[in-house]
Amino acid sequence: MAEILQKDGTWVFDGDALRLTPGRDKNVGLLRRTLGELVVPLGALAGISFEQGKKSGRLRLRLRDGSDPLLLATGGRLTEPHDPYQLAVDADRYGVAEYLVDEVRKALVLDQVPADPVDAYLLPGPAVPLSVSAGDGTASFDGEQVRLEWNWKTEDAKSAAGPRTVAVTDLTAVEWHPAVGLENGYLRFTVRNAPPTKAPPKYDPHAVELWGFKKDPLMALVAAAVQARLPHPATQAKDAPKVLTASAPAAEDDHDALLRRLRELGELRRTGVLTEEEFAMAKQAVLRRM
Repeated sequence: MAEILQKDGTWVFDGDALRLTPGRDKNVGLLRRTLGELVVPLGALAGISFEQGKKSGRLRLRLRDGSDPLLLATGGRLTEPHDPYQLAVDADRYGVAEYLVDEVRKALVLDQVPADPVDAYLLPGPAVPLSVSAGDGTASFDGEQVRLEWNWKTEDAKSAAGPRTVAVTDLTAVEWHPAVGLENGYLRFTVRNAPPTKAPPKYDPHAVELWGFKKDPLMALVAAAVQARLPHPATQAKDAPKVLTASAPAAEDDHDALLRRLRELGELRRTGVLTEEEFAMAKQAVLRRM
């Protein structure tokens, strides 16, 4: 067993899994403290690294794509204080950190764990029920339904319709994005068969607008809990319409046919058959052929 104890947290590797426990130091992010202990199975790991600095170093885990609903819902946008897969290491513990890295790497080799994407979640996501108030509303999730309630800061155009309750079975996607600079962040849900909208989060009745305050990262936990209960992206890709396939008949490779394909993709997105992510991927594939 390999173990490293720091103010930032404790990582313990028993050969089968890494147990990540956040520390109580004031520099530990609110998301990490609220999320609590994580158990990452060896099969979910794509790699581990250790970076040395003059005063402190940093351990970093790299998970296999698709293994963790938290990383899927946040798109890798978690900042350093909140990222549960980083650990600050004091200079006098560099040797221990390097030993941990060696042990994990040996286990990955011995177990022949591949680094390629997975087709099922290998971590369960945050426990429910969850309720977080931040930005212009409160997002609650009990494992079956998402409820969005608005506060006095919400735009009238969004709050006029009252609270929103959506069954998780009616959701096709969820995304959390932090506030960056002067651009506000959001927690946004994509609802099956809902009319398409290009409204910014402050007007979108299926989104909570975030302004960069302390509790914003906790909305990522709601996103992750919902993501864990949605079909895995690999399953969605298998069930996607043929329009998403990489190859097409040679007769359709002319310019007019590709323009028609773009229009078809736009219609599929408008009617909710394609998510925004699927639409973007398919559109890029078509544009490359043009």
